[in-house]
Amino acid sequence: MHKATDPVHDPVLNVRSALTAAGAKDTVRTFEDKVPTAAAAASVLGCEVAAITNSLVFELDGEPLLILASGAARVDTQLVATQLGTGKIRRAKPDFVLQHTGQEVGGVAPVGHPQRIRTILDTSLQEHPLLWAGAGDHNSMFSINYEELARITDAEELRVR
Repeated sequence: MHKATDPVHDPVLNVRSALTAAGAKDTVRTFEDKVPTAAAAASVLGCEVAAITNSLVFELDGEPLLILASGAARVDTQLVATQLGTGKIRRAKPDFVLQHTGQEVGGVAPVGHPQRIRTILDTSLQEHPLLWAGAGDHNSMFSINYEELARITDAEELRVR
């Protein structure tokens, strides 16, 4: 078992590396207090909750599906399944999230996972010039714009609510 401080398995370092490898700026900020929810992050960052990009992991046919949704949105999984033409989408359990992302629920980032995860990007996020997303743990976030987030995640852009 590796410790969280082990650089090979440090989720924040993995996110920083993924950002750099994708040609994006490393804008990761780590805060003294935890920011595990959109409301907590918005409060610390002084932005709207809707500008926080929640990285929500779901399970679809035994595989992970990452939905990047506005912190002000509740994902309509039935709507997403209909648009994708798939079966039922279920919220993933914490151990499934950790297994597929290498990150704990509340700190999941859009990038920095052991393997690429099919990703959906909430089109309502394009209303905000600057977005903030989790950076791999409960204390870290990074800033990015919608177009760059779509590019580095190779996400399918969909309405999720």
